[in-house]
Amino acid sequence: MSSNSFAYTEQSGGGETAELGQEATSTISPSGAFGLFSSDLKKNEDLKQMLESNKDSAKLDAMKRIVGMIAKGKNASELFPAVVKNVASKNIEIKKLVYVYLVRYAEEQQDLALLSISTFQRALKDPNQLIRASALRVLSSIRVPIIVPIMMLAIKEASADLSPYVRKNAAHAIQKLYSLDPEQKEMLIEVIEKLLKDKSTLVAGSVVMAFEEVCPDRIDLIHKNYRKLCNLLVDVEEWGQVVIIHMLTRYARTQFVSPWKEDDGLEDNEKNFYESDDELKEKTEDRKKPYSMDPDHRLLIRNTKPLLQSRNAAVVMAVAQLYWHISPKSEAGIISKSLVRLLRSNREVQYIVLQNIATMSIQRKGMFEPYLKSFYVRSTDPTMIKTLKLEILTNLANEANISTLLREFQTYVKSQDKQFAAATIQTIGRCATNISEVTDTCLNGLVCLLSNRDEIVVAESVVVIKKLLQMQPVQHGEIIKHMAKLLDSITVPVARASILWLIGENCERVPKIAPDVLRKMAKSFTSEDDLVKLQILNLGAKLYLTNSKQTKLLTQYILNLGKYDQNYDIRDRTRFIRQLIVPNEKSGALSKYAKKIFLAQKPAPLLESPFKDRDHFQLGTLSHTLNIKASGYLELSNWPEVAPDPSVRNVEVIELAKEWTPTGKAKKENPAKKFYSESEEEEESSDSSSSDSESESGSESGEGGGSEEEEDSSEDSSEGSSSEEESESGDESEAENKRMATRNSKNKGKSDTEDGKKKNEKSKTSGSSDADSSSIESSSDSESESESEYESRKTTKEIGKQMKQDRNLLTKDVSLLDLDDFNPISTPVVLPTPALSPSLIADLEGLNLSTSSSVISVGTPVFVPGKTHVLLHRMSGKGLAANYFFPRQPCIFGDKMVSVQITLNNTSDRKIENIHIGEKKLPVGMQMHVFHPIDSLEPEGSITVSMGIDFCDSTQTASFQLCTKDDCFNVTIQPPIGELLLPVTMSEKDFKKEQGMLTGMNETSAVIIAAPQNFTPSMVLQKVVDVANVGVVPSGQDNIHRFAAKTVHSGSLMLVTVELKEGSTAQLIINTEKTVIGSVLLRELKPVLSQG
Repeated sequence: MSSNSFAYTEQSGGGETAELGQEATSTISPSGAFGLFSSDLKKNEDLKQMLESNKDSAKLDAMKRIVGMIAKGKNASELFPAVVKNVASKNIEIKKLVYVYLVRYAEEQQDLALLSISTFQRALKDPNQLIRASALRVLSSIRVPIIVPIMMLAIKEASADLSPYVRKNAAHAIQKLYSLDPEQKEMLIEVIEKLLKDKSTLVAGSVVMAFEEVCPDRIDLIHKNYRKLCNLLVDVEEWGQVVIIHMLTRYARTQFVSPWKEDDGLEDNEKNFYESDDELKEKTEDRKKPYSMDPDHRLLIRNTKPLLQSRNAAVVMAVAQLYWHISPKSEAGIISKSLVRLLRSNREVQYIVLQNIATMSIQRKGMFEPYLKSFYVRSTDPTMIKTLKLEILTNLANEANISTLLREFQTYVKSQDKQFAAATIQTIGRCATNISEVTDTCLNGLVCLLSNRDEIVVAESVVVIKKLLQMQPVQHGEIIKHMAKLLDSITVPVARASILWLIGENCERVPKIAPDVLRKMAKSFTSEDDLVKLQILNLGAKLYLTNSKQTKLLTQYILNLGKYDQNYDIRDRTRFIRQLIVPNEKSGALSKYAKKIFLAQKPAPLLESPFKDRDHFQLGTLSHTLNIKASGYLELSNWPEVAPDPSVRNVEVIELAKEWTPTGKAKKENPAKKFYSESEEEEESSDSSSSDSESESGSESGEGGGSEEEEDSSEDSSEGSSSEEESESGDESEAENKRMATRNSKNKGKSDTEDGKKKNEKSKTSGSSDADSSSIESSSDSESESESEYESRKTTKEIGKQMKQDRNLLTKDVSLLDLDDFNPISTPVVLPTPALSPSLIADLEGLNLSTSSSVISVGTPVFVPGKTHVLLHRMSGKGLAANYFFPRQPCIFGDKMVSVQITLNNTSDRKIENIHIGEKKLPVGMQMHVFHPIDSLEPEGSITVSMGIDFCDSTQTASFQLCTKDDCFNVTIQPPIGELLLPVTMSEKDFKKEQGMLTGMNETSAVIIAAPQNFTPSMVLQKVVDVANVGVVPSGQDNIHRFAAKTVHSGSLMLVTVELKEGSTAQLIINTEKTVIGSVLLRELKPVLSQG
């Protein structure tokens, strides 16, 4: 409601309100004549008069306007005395708004608020829960130590209130009271312990927040409530979910053994000394057992999985960090799809998510490799997002996708965002160090960038080249000479200093250039930056020691200039160098070793990810984002060597029964249990003759054992107890059989995306839990069932089962994790973008330092067809399927090889191990570079690898064996003729010149007849580049289309001309030395150009 005008809809009292409004106007308007500032003093007079009115309607309107002012961020503190008078109003609406106002300003106006403290105390017993809660909020907002006892009493009373909303506010007040008076900690812990037992989802999040603030180290308070919190989690509000998940992550790290290693047992000789032989034997046997996950550990992992579909990014991030920190590594991959989904959010969310992905991708690349394209930089991304995406792309780079990534980076270098372009160059440098196959390619590409017009790009390239050359102490004299020439044009101090350092380090390899560089630098010494001056001094010293004949005088001149420099660093360096290299009477013993000191072998710099050292912080926290330990950060403890006693999480059900059940009447299930339980549980409880307490205590004893039977029946842990008493009765064993049948039918209908692995499905175990957890576990049968858990339950078991199956199918359809565009890409991940524009780097691959202007220069492919060929069918390969594809990229394994990418898919339900290339049956002269053996491929898993094959410019098949651990399969790759070419860029003049030399025997031609609409320029271009990997040559005539390529093996030119004649005919001409390839290509192009 506007503060300037409001309407009166109530007839009673309307006249009086209007009069008040007029009076207010009359008092304000005259003052407006005296000036702008004097009117401010009385601007709220009308509101004060309305608040003092006898009519509730006027007071209510005034309060609405005041709350509206607060919502807009306006200061309404001067109205505090007028508002606080109405705190005892009998009108419930006015009272609510007064409390909203008081919560906002009680801290600022503490003295006035204290006057009304008795009213607040009375309000704590008001029949309306909102008033009771608001009174407690106001009371806890008055931050005066004198009322601490009153607040403490109010919190204790509110914690036992019948309304969960009031109990929730009591939990909020605990944190305020603790910050006001930390000495109340022990009494507050008692209240927290009481509230932790609360079964309301409304209270859970708030009390855990209070626990984290007041006593995060009191893990013992969580034991009894652990299973209840796990099961309530899906129904708690989003803010509470985040808090609980973070707390349970810390709890799990202290109570369960690590799922990341097979044998957690470490010998403890000191303890063994005191143990008997029998105990020692038992302990040894236990250690030999394979790792089996604690049912409570599995309960937490399973109950948080549905929250990956949450609409709230913070909840998804919290679940992701939980999976990362406490789940088995084989199950952590499920979070990648959810995190990639969050990249559609706003830039702030993207920033946090990308930071966490960057940390994860260092340790486990495979998690995010299928989503490589999701991390490509968009032009609309801000710089901070671009830099993070670059970081992730670098972490994910491998032999299979490096060619695509380099092509992507080559576009980024041209970005107008100079900071991003510089970061890209650093990224290219890191890729060069991580993947040895492309080191030279990257180095050559960076050298080409040195001729760029942009100074920042050149400077960054120089710095990166310096690091790369330092890592490869081989002869790079040409590059150093090239960089020495750039000293005249580069002005960025860091780049100049880097060049001088490089020349100094390699002064013996460039003996003619180094002295000349020093001469030029001596001229401009006084005008150089301090950083450059220091490197000039170092260069002079190194040359003095290695080539004193030419540089002695120059060095002395530079040392004299440095002696009187304004910067004391340079003066100090000058004195140090003079004493060290110029021998005199005062020279110490160090002078003998001057050469060793200056020209010592320098350690190569480490090009590491800036996120490498962040993994010791918990993901998703402020400390992880800032990479500094923030105030209030709670560190994750290391996994215990031996798991603490799991029985501490067992709950005494008798106490709960007394608390919830009226005396003399035993309920079968408490209210919370009824609300969450499934129909099968109800029948089970009605069939069971034993009381709740008996069956529950039995289930607890069964849980402590953690038997394999429990692990197998994890999905139905909420429906059936694994207790000894229940399994003994005939009725229960019969029910167990029914449940097994139900589970089998459910497993058939489960979606593949639930977990992806049957093995993991079987290993899921939650164990039976206490009175709450055994009933509240709404998501145990189907991980995504939370949406339909409020549906009415049927009375018979059969109908209940049918309903569950139907719900599974429904949930599968609406699952956010199963969106089409997030399915793993079926085509290879490394597909380059079609129609790439010619780049300033002219493709980072294939660049060299040669200055000769050869006609044959490899260009980028005009088009990359997405067609894949079957290498091994899944039926023939016993579940292993393989497809191959020609990406039309220069091969990183050799200049004469054709790049082939193979996608391997495991379509079986078992892990395929040791996939490698076996025996090769290649024709004479043909060579093959195989991919590295793949240790294992999980069920439904997919991986893309790169190979290089030298087909010797022929279409002969390459035959070899694709082997696994158990089998070998004979496979063949036959290249289409068009894939044996690389596109060439040349001018029309050069094309005609080369064509003139390839006539006669080297020319083949054919006449094509087709409809005129098939001879449009775009159609001809599309058809030709689809068949063959050729480059387009610019043509001055509309009716002639020219294409050029060279063969991969021999580099022979292949010139294709399509000349359109009158009517519906065209002439196709191919000129090449390789007449066999030319005639085969002609034979393939002819039908393609003829058909419509």
